[in-house]
Amino acid sequence: MMNEAQALDAFASLSQETRLRIVRLLVIAGPDGLSAGAIGQAMDGASSSRMSFHLSHLEHAGLVASRREGRSIIYSAAFAALADLAAFLMRDCCQGHPEVCVPAVAALSSRCRSGVGAKRAARA
Repeated sequence: MMNEAQALDAFASLSQETRLRIVRLLVIAGPDGLSAGAIGQAMDGASSSRMSFHLSHLEHAGLVASRREGRSIIYSAAFAALADLAAFLMRDCCQGHPEVCVPAVAALSSRCRSGVGAKRAARA
């Protein structure tokens, strides 16, 4: 379960446009992730040093993970941490009134059931 300090670190990391775009790209890519080079190309051809800075920041915040495959470093979204972040926001949502949270839960559920993420990854 995420605590407030971890949530603040995650939100601080996501408050920068490029890092938010990277996380969204990696969510679309799914568990297989993307190479640092592919991420840089998707970010308008950003330099490797710029991408390294942002990816390091996101990894430190626990929002992305990296692994080495041959000569490449592959980055993927840390789905458990992202789910914990969403749960942190919604933890106190209902306060005995579950109807308050229904729209947020329904929005997430419908996107997963419809395969929106899979459709976006196929187009990328």
